[in-house]
Amino acid sequence: MTTLLDTLRAIVGPTHVLTEGDLAAWEQDWRRRVRGKALAVVRPANTQEVAAVVKACAAAGTAIVPQGGNTGLAVGSTPDDSGTQVVLSLTRMSAVRSVDTDNLTMTVEAGCILQNLQDVAEKAGVLFPLSLAAEGSCTIGGNLGTNAGGTQVVRYGNARDLCLGLEVVTPQGEVWDGLKGLRKDNTGYDLRDLFIGSEGTLGIITAATMKLYPQPAAKLTAWAAVPSMEHAVALLGLAHKQLGAGLTGFEVMGQFALSLVGKHMPQLRVPFLGDENAAWCVLLENSDSESEEHARARFEALLETAFEVGCVTDAVVAENLTQAHQLWHIRESIPLAQAEEGLNIKHDISVPISRIPAFVAHTDAVLQREIPGVRLVNFGHLGDGNLHYNVQAPAEGDTKAFLREHEAEVNHLVYEAVAEFGGSFSAEHGIGELKADKLAKYQSPVALSMMRAIKQVLDPQGIMNPGRVLQAQQPGYLPS
Repeated sequence: MTTLLDTLRAIVGPTHVLTEGDLAAWEQDWRRRVRGKALAVVRPANTQEVAAVVKACAAAGTAIVPQGGNTGLAVGSTPDDSGTQVVLSLTRMSAVRSVDTDNLTMTVEAGCILQNLQDVAEKAGVLFPLSLAAEGSCTIGGNLGTNAGGTQVVRYGNARDLCLGLEVVTPQGEVWDGLKGLRKDNTGYDLRDLFIGSEGTLGIITAATMKLYPQPAAKLTAWAAVPSMEHAVALLGLAHKQLGAGLTGFEVMGQFALSLVGKHMPQLRVPFLGDENAAWCVLLENSDSESEEHARARFEALLETAFEVGCVTDAVVAENLTQAHQLWHIRESIPLAQAEEGLNIKHDISVPISRIPAFVAHTDAVLQREIPGVRLVNFGHLGDGNLHYNVQAPAEGDTKAFLREHEAEVNHLVYEAVAEFGGSFSAEHGIGELKADKLAKYQSPVALSMMRAIKQVLDPQGIMNPGRVLQAQQPGYLPS
């Protein structure tokens, strides 16, 4: 190992091979559930250094854990506790290599922080629409490695849909340059899609060419009270019909989730809090290519129709950007308020939108029957079928004891219901280590076989982020 460390120091410089001191920023996951121990944290400055580091680790048979901003929620970018794995941090590779406004593309390095990418696009007069809570610290490489979602998937899609090309270092230390900014390129297998969402298990994304869009002329936000989840789905249908591509955000929030914001963050004024006709609230965003006047007229027409058919019982439309930001801040504060309430069991699930009302009713009833007093913190991106279906301990209960005694049971009940309703147990957070056992249980055996075959061919040594996504198999499971 001393020889490997000396080699790594020669490649990236001694100050960028960290082995001593407080390495918690790289060794501990975002939710502080797991703390590992790295052989070293290595911070290359460019793609050539990444390739050289990977070659050196491959020659030594040393596992590599690629890491961006370390903001993942599935324990996919921290080392195990063996002290033998190298954390390869890409945060020094943060350059925007080019912006092509005619082609509506931007080529950026993997360590570019998402918010910086958004800001560069805005200064160029265009839009990069990927947006999520951790955008001030997550990196585009991590976003692509986990196929991140966020709040505007309903209009622009996941990170995968926003990417036109990649630069990747393979497990053998070779560099694949696939950064063409082409929207049409039928030249064989789509390797780009193979690496997106693979969570660093097949190679290391070092740069990407991303799609840009024209800036909207106006963006409006509304907060609507709806009496049931069925009405929320009906409102979504109306919004699609009347706003078309202008519908860029559609979030749903249960009354209990909002009550936690009201309780722990009283400075935030939550609309319709405690309203018996507002079992759910919906946050809608409408982007318009013409003008604010045109956008407001379309928004008001939508809400008028929704009132007439009974989808909405009350609504407010933000008068300016400050009010819009305040409404979004309430939505984004739900996870923080839930944390203030105590430890909880989180789920990032997706279900076909048409089946979400039945799923929620069924799963709520099952959990409340099996664990009396349990509280359900339900919110998320209804526009794309993704719910953060979280479970809080009974009021005044011991939250640590609740997790210890019920987490496995709750996960089983929720994931069984997700499978019954044709959904996915991981919508946008990825698999990592946290859900690798769930993938083995709920994914198709044929799909798993193909995934393992791909992993074996691309990473025969098994050094790329081992134990993440796919559980380790017994020796001889795959042909060598």
